[in-house]
Amino acid sequence: MEQDLRSIPASKLDKFIENHLPDTSFCADLREVIDALCALLKDRSFRGPVRRMRASKGVKGKGTALKGRSDADLVVFLNNLTSFEDQLNQQGVLIKEIKKQLCEVQHERRCGVKFEVHSLRSPNSRALSFKLSAPDLLKEVKFDVLPAYDLLDHLNILKKPNQQFYANLISGRTPPGKEGKLSICFMGLRKYFLNCRPTKLKRLIRLVTHWYQLCKEKLGDPLPPQYALELLTVYAWEYGSRVTKFNTAQGFRTVLELVTKYKQLQIYWTVYYDFRHQEVSEYLHQQLKKDRPVILDPADPTRNIAGLNPKDWRRLAGEAAAWLQYPCFKYRDGSSVCSWEVPTEVGVPMKYLFCRIFWLLFWSLFHFIFGKTSSG
Repeated sequence: MEQDLRSIPASKLDKFIENHLPDTSFCADLREVIDALCALLKDRSFRGPVRRMRASKGVKGKGTALKGRSDADLVVFLNNLTSFEDQLNQQGVLIKEIKKQLCEVQHERRCGVKFEVHSLRSPNSRALSFKLSAPDLLKEVKFDVLPAYDLLDHLNILKKPNQQFYANLISGRTPPGKEGKLSICFMGLRKYFLNCRPTKLKRLIRLVTHWYQLCKEKLGDPLPPQYALELLTVYAWEYGSRVTKFNTAQGFRTVLELVTKYKQLQIYWTVYYDFRHQEVSEYLHQQLKKDRPVILDPADPTRNIAGLNPKDWRRLAGEAAAWLQYPCFKYRDGSSVCSWEVPTEVGVPMKYLFCRIFWLLFWSLFHFIFGKTSSG
């Protein structure tokens, strides 16, 4: 399919997505199977080191289902976990317990789902891997199951959280050295951040995801995380278009050009957190001073989605530069597709800007009043 995408004219990209990338029936079947599995897990008790627990809900995340390839995370939120520390301390035991429960469900044949539970990678594994299949699915799906603390239980994902929530996360509620490692707790916010986007943007994300998978097949690991490319696509659209009907080839080209400029990337969103709270503001300034590329998780400011190894980006950037010469970025008359004008970085507000303005005005007024008095 790589040859097909490379050689297809820019004007035919939408047709390519329609014919090759969306698989709505597969996605619907997959959701149905996952919902059934989550319902079964919710009916069962999990034994933690101290008390029995139940799964309050399950959330599927990571990746976009495409024909011929799909993998995902199934995050199981447990109602008796009360903190990040609980999650970290009990993770190994809970993984073993989930494995036991899945094996029991399989043995009882309580649903039409067939799955193969893999052995744990290590005693301290953070996830349980398994393959899932069902009569209605055309292929097996690889899953990682992760137990998690339901951090967002009382939050409305449609509204911006109180910034004290993030201040607490940053100032000691997150165990030292574990920043970004608790990102599964934010799965609900992260999922909504992508799902609320216009249909055509989601199709562009599927195209970029498909391109990324082709690169992965050719180059192998390590590469930047797929989620970084999904966020880069959202960013390109937000700053370059923002309309629901746009030129797919332009959007695709813009994303690949941003990949080639990875050394300049400084991207973040203020959908869920911002600079108004002093502690959060100071932390964001620290995060955004780090070596680039920086792409902060829209839901979790402690996590740089771009990763820590620029070499991963260099390998992908080389492939992106080669792709920019291919026919998929040319029109039928041979002219090249133009990219959107998108900056490589989001501006950062000055620290304590409003305080500085206030004190500047205060001192100006002070000198004006007392200077006038003394001169009189």
